[in-house]
Amino acid sequence: MRDWDGPALAAFFDLVDEYEAGTGPRFDAAAAMFFPVSSLRTRFSFERGATLMGIQPISFPPDALDKSEDLMDVAGYLGQWADLAVARHSDIGVLERLVAADALPVINAMTAVSHPCEVLSDLYVLSRDADLTQLRFLFVGADGNIGRAWWEAAQAFGFEIQQACPEHLRIEGMPWSEYLPDAMRSADVVITDGPGSNANDLAPYRVTAELLDRAPRGVRFVPCPPFVRGREVSSDALLHSAFVGYEFKRFLLPVHQAVMVRTLV
Repeated sequence: MRDWDGPALAAFFDLVDEYEAGTGPRFDAAAAMFFPVSSLRTRFSFERGATLMGIQPISFPPDALDKSEDLMDVAGYLGQWADLAVARHSDIGVLERLVAADALPVINAMTAVSHPCEVLSDLYVLSRDADLTQLRFLFVGADGNIGRAWWEAAQAFGFEIQQACPEHLRIEGMPWSEYLPDAMRSADVVITDGPGSNANDLAPYRVTAELLDRAPRGVRFVPCPPFVRGREVSSDALLHSAFVGYEFKRFLLPVHQAVMVRTLV
């Protein structure tokens, strides 16, 4: 997202609108997709979205890319049949080596470094009834792929964001607060991520209904799935009116369709 700006995002959202209305462009194409067995939401929405727009998804496990064969050669062969690749792999270097072959476009469907498509989807939903630049975002969690993607988006598109976590888990450069209850008082959108190996350090940062009550009226709670009840979020937080619910993620499908179009035209 570093190469984008506000007008580019608006143009992208116009394309998402077309797919949401069922009028987006169609293609006669094929996509090589690499997803682990554990991937549910991202895989389903990419594969279903591709099928609806005329792109045939051919799926492989991501470890199909973990081989002694040079990935320049893998991409060179895939490029003879596939029009794009969608890869969810922990090592962003794998995606970069596929891209370096210049054989076909490669979409980052999540790496350990960032998860841009997930963030674009949330931003699209929020933009439907709000000016993103007028919203104050709060990311509750450690330095990781979700937080970095949100920080990248904030810098590209000009909205306000801060992180709440212990100091040693900060994302470099992102505005930060160590005290979650205070940070919550100015949050219009609250985002969480799984704690990974930092569960003990982040236990005091669990988002609860009581904390959401401290936020401004109309706050939206957007925990990044998969979340675990009682870990980064409490069960009562998911019953709070701020929780936007599962339907919020429905828009992953048209967003992923628009992302694929960006690589094909």
